Amino acid sequence: MEKEILYGAFGIVSGIVAGGGLYAIYTKLGLNKSRQEADNILREANSKSENILRKAVLDGKTQVHDLKVAAEKEIMLQKNEMLEVEKQLNRREGNIEVREKSLTKKEEEQEKFQESLNLKLAKLEAREIEVNEALSKKTEELERIANLTTAQAKEELFEIVKAKMNNEVTAYLKEAEEEAKVQAKDKANNIIVHAIQSVVNDVVMDRSVSVISLPNDEMKGRIIGKEGRNIKTFEKITGVDVIIDDTPETLVLSCYNPIRREVARLALEALIADGRIQPGRIEEVVARVERELEEHILKTGEETAFKLRLGKMPTELLRLIGRLKYRYSYSQNALQHSIEVAQYTGIMAAELGLNQTLAKRAGLLHDIGKALDFEQDGTHTELGYKVCKKLGEHPIVLNAILAHHEIEPPIHLISNLVCAADVLSASRPGARKEAMQSYVERIEALENISMSFDGVKQAYAIQSGKELRIMVVPSEVDDNRSYEIARAIKERIENELTYPGNIKINVIRELRAIEVAK
Repeated sequence: MEKEILYGAFGIVSGIVAGGGLYAIYTKLGLNKSRQEADNILREANSKSENILRKAVLDGKTQVHDLKVAAEKEIMLQKNEMLEVEKQLNRREGNIEVREKSLTKKEEEQEKFQESLNLKLAKLEAREIEVNEALSKKTEELERIANLTTAQAKEELFEIVKAKMNNEVTAYLKEAEEEAKVQAKDKANNIIVHAIQSVVNDVVMDRSVSVISLPNDEMKGRIIGKEGRNIKTFEKITGVDVIIDDTPETLVLSCYNPIRREVARLALEALIADGRIQPGRIEEVVARVERELEEHILKTGEETAFKLRLGKMPTELLRLIGRLKYRYSYSQNALQHSIEVAQYTGIMAAELGLNQTLAKRAGLLHDIGKALDFEQDGTHTELGYKVCKKLGEHPIVLNAILAHHEIEPPIHLISNLVCAADVLSASRPGARKEAMQSYVERIEALENISMSFDGVKQAYAIQSGKELRIMVVPSEVDDNRSYEIARAIKERIENELTYPGNIKINVIRELRAIEVAK
């Protein structure tokens, strides 16, 4: 039993020893393999480091070479710039030398010229002494002959010169005054022409007669209605007379009030287009048209104020401006006329350095009373003055309203401009049309009146009858008689003819002296 135990123990110990030996051998073999791998890694690292080092050295040499080349280029550029600067300095130095030589030459010439002047001055001084001596001798001789002292001779000579100078000064002042008048007139004409050219308006005349075209004659019966109730209702509501005659497919609306006539025209056209014509429908359409027309009138006033850049204006005044669209004066639309006057006045005011906005406001409102004179008693100037004063308009605007019909004298230059612009707008071509026959008759009458005077050779009415040029026989009519003829023709025209605006009368007396050399 004991042997078995010993054998077992010995076996265990032997196994332990054998295992330890085997473990040691295995461990040694593993360490050798690790060392070998480490050596391989080290060799690879050394090889890579050497490659990196060689590459770094090569890159460094390349960069050094590039820097060297760049530095050499920079040095070369600076060297070239320095050479260019040196060349410029050399050129400037050469120019300075040339200028210096030129100045030296001029100084020499100046010195020679100064010497020549000094010589001439010395000769003049000597000559002056001689002349003074001779003049003194001559003066003594003249005093002896004329029995006058020098002081008396000077006084007499001064009086002669004074009288001559007075005549010359008077003539000069008269000439200057005439020239100033001409220049002032030319400047005024230029301002007016500039104003006219700057306002380009189409000459369009809206017909004031409200004529309604019907699709057929049957429509007349429908407008009249059973026992005339439709037309009676229409006339009662609108306050407009409807004239239905034998003219085919046409009827006429007649009313002194242009606003009511416009309402009637629009309403009747709407009824004809709709086809339903009966008292209830007439009342409905007329009421709608009245509202729309009032809105259109206000919008027209606002657009006019905006167009002229007048700023904020009272609503009541804007409505009155819009109502001018339906008012006419000698076939000229009142709103268009007022806009033209505002534009003319504004342009002329700007030329003269005046308040342009105030001038345009005065021009626009000068005929504002025409929006009321068909509804209220009084002239359009009185009504316009009252409403503008009530609404707090500027005193210059109020004065312009009255001054353009000479009710009050102008208190400001703007009022004068409004008067001038009013005449310009009314008398421009096409503003207030007249029949061709009456125009021809007026031209013939002007020329006939002129030719009826003794000594008149020819007479021409030009510029649409605005100017009359009369040629007289110079041997029969002198200058004074020319003025008498002009005044006499003026009086006959004023007494015998009716005409718009003013007529300028020019009597021309021309004398020509003609000889022929043979």
